Amino acid sequence: MKESTETDPITLCINTTHSLLEDEIPTVHHLKSKWSIFRVKLTQLQTHLTDFSSEYLKSSTSNPLSIHLIHSISQTLNDAVSLAQHCQSHSPDLPNGKLQTQSHIDSLTATLHRHVTDCDVLFRSGLLLETPAFSKREAVRSQSRNLIARLQIGSPDSRASAIDSLLSLLQEDDKNVTIAVAQGVVPVLVRLLDSSSDMKEKTVAAISRVSTVESGKNNLLAEGLLLLNHLLRVLDSGSCLAIEKACIALQALSFTRDNARAIGSRGGISSLLGICQGGTPGSQASAASVLRNLAKFGEIRENFAEENAVVVLLGLASSGTLLAQENAIGCLANLISEDESMRILAVKEGGVECLKNFWDSAPMIQSLEVAVEMLRHLGTNGAIGEVLVGEGFVGRVIGVLNCEVLTVRIAAARAIYALGLNGGGKTRKEMGECGCVPFLIKMLDGKGVEEKESAAMALSVLSLHPYNRRIFRKDERGIVSAVHLLNPSMVNLDKKYPVSLLVSLLHSKTCRKQMVAAGACVYTPKLVELDVPGSKKLLDGLGRGKIWGVFARP
Repeated sequence: MKESTETDPITLCINTTHSLLEDEIPTVHHLKSKWSIFRVKLTQLQTHLTDFSSEYLKSSTSNPLSIHLIHSISQTLNDAVSLAQHCQSHSPDLPNGKLQTQSHIDSLTATLHRHVTDCDVLFRSGLLLETPAFSKREAVRSQSRNLIARLQIGSPDSRASAIDSLLSLLQEDDKNVTIAVAQGVVPVLVRLLDSSSDMKEKTVAAISRVSTVESGKNNLLAEGLLLLNHLLRVLDSGSCLAIEKACIALQALSFTRDNARAIGSRGGISSLLGICQGGTPGSQASAASVLRNLAKFGEIRENFAEENAVVVLLGLASSGTLLAQENAIGCLANLISEDESMRILAVKEGGVECLKNFWDSAPMIQSLEVAVEMLRHLGTNGAIGEVLVGEGFVGRVIGVLNCEVLTVRIAAARAIYALGLNGGGKTRKEMGECGCVPFLIKMLDGKGVEEKESAAMALSVLSLHPYNRRIFRKDERGIVSAVHLLNPSMVNLDKKYPVSLLVSLLHSKTCRKQMVAAGACVYTPKLVELDVPGSKKLLDGLGRGKIWGVFARP
């Protein structure tokens, strides 16, 4: 049966508040300054109770959170009445002593402040205005709001129960994560990172789950250094599970230059490398992934050198799980991309053998992308390139040149370019003899600009050897495909590579005719205007067959 307005808990709280403000507090004789502070908080609470009694009355009395909050407020107010009456004594000494009574007033004031804050949270959550949910999405939205509110109000046990429920909700579906993020869960979780160890571990797990969904990453990034610092502290002092979850969250945060600098300057690289050496298999893989992101930024590579990272990463690449090995190789590839000394160090520490073992044992072609990238960067050193050729990497890279994974094909073509550019004629011929030219010609007609450009790069350097030029000329698609890449309307493709390829074939009258017939005379003058390297030489070479200009087509 519904309570009457005169006996409902909200009305009782309002009446008690009024009594305290008008009757009890004005007549105290002891600790008046303390009661003055209490009165300020009580006035703030009175405003919220009025809100409850008006527009929120109907819904608040049926909402479990508000029922619990009103009950707590009622207890606090009743305690305040008793304490105020205690301080109304005319005796010069308080029965329970001045210090103890003063402590009780301070405690009640702090509790009142918490009640005011909890009311703010509850009103802002929108829970008191909710209507019944008629769809699954509305139900998840309502549940998210409820859990977010519970994480901010109530007892420690209640908050612990709420974080457990939130984790279950987030694990169910990526859409649930998106909804919870939209309801404002991220800032609340970040504030909870100051909680006790058990609560903190679960909070880190929730944050790591949010980080795995694209819609949550920007919200995590918006939390800035506060979140980063919390996660970095977990790396040094958290449990095994918390460390692994913190690494997962850091993967989403370490893509930006500012965050990378912050992680590097706060000892994060040292902590992550320590995890790579002694962490659980899962945390090793995640830590290596974070390091892989960080290694892209040249300004913090010095931190890697100071921590002897190459040796640690090679160790993980030789003994970790497949994912850990892949991330370690990927990190090494980034580290050596622009650092000659690190390339040499990686080879001295057994990097070539490590790369070979990973390449030959990888169960999926996709995993080889990082290995091909590392091969490419090592190949920019001529002496190291000779070692790689001698170890059979020409056959390995050409073996993936025709695979179905686009990114691996592109990486392989760029690796061939690096090996061919920095190696001698013997290396270029060996790559041609292994059958890479037809695969590269096929890639000239690829769907993406990046694939076309990488193929043109590789062919431009392979065509420096006569054997490869003969192979290229035998394929009727080759010249036509290369000429099409000259079209100025094809943006984001460096024209110097197809120009260089075609220049290498100008000595052949047949090739010149094919170029003109394919439209080279239409495209080349524009490239000369754009000052593309080699374009003037190509235009002059084509001029020797001007009669064929009548066959030119736009």
